[in-house]
Amino acid sequence: MALIKKFRIKEFKIKKPVAQVQKISLSFAKRQILDNISFNLNSGEIVGLLGPNGAGKSTIFNILMGLIKPDFGKVIIENTDATNYPIYLRARKFKIGYVPQYGGFFNDLSLLENLKAIGEIILKDDRERISKINDLISKFALDNVQEVKAKHLSGGQRRKLVICMALLGDPKILLCDEIFAALDVLTIHMLKEILVNLQKEKPNMCIVITEHQARELLSIVDRAMILSNCKIIAEGSPNKLIKDEKAKTQYFGDFF
Repeated sequence: MALIKKFRIKEFKIKKPVAQVQKISLSFAKRQILDNISFNLNSGEIVGLLGPNGAGKSTIFNILMGLIKPDFGKVIIENTDATNYPIYLRARKFKIGYVPQYGGFFNDLSLLENLKAIGEIILKDDRERISKINDLISKFALDNVQEVKAKHLSGGQRRKLVICMALLGDPKILLCDEIFAALDVLTIHMLKEILVNLQKEKPNMCIVITEHQARELLSIVDRAMILSNCKIIAEGSPNKLIKDEKAKTQYFGDFF
């Protein structure tokens, strides 16, 4: 297969943070999940979150979306302290889109009906809504399955549907949770192409991906972070990460 990622956002370029996680800590039932975590999400980047099961990757997504409030620390979005903002306000005010690992659609509605259902909530103008839905169906090559119920779509078609649903609101931050999970090689390749093309088409959007398949993730991200033992143990470009001793010892292992 041909290379997908032909360029990366370089460290020397000016970075414009769209969100900042500042000294976040969180515990569940006396079990520490995150311990003093800080990082920026920059406009135009594809950022990866790696780590073993239970490291806190999905928890970080939940904190960014407003589903969970941290015990300590702040979430700054577009220079606003959004730590106490509820999920609906963050989605509306800051345009945060979310692609879940499982579900995210209505099983008994067709692909088109799913898009219309979300579009009617997000887009009040009928012409704009219809135009955007048609554009997304065409862009993601879903024309021939738009009348098929979501429960009968393939795994790849369902992922494309959920990405389309998230894109209806023109998100500035797109969170993708385990987007390659349980998919075949060709479908993963297709999704990687979609994400890289989105970066080119929407240069101000930040795409954040959690994933267990490290090779797939590192092939498309500009920057990645590795979570382990409640902390970020390594951060940087893919080339930098695979040479990092802590990353090797605590995550990649010697044979990566």
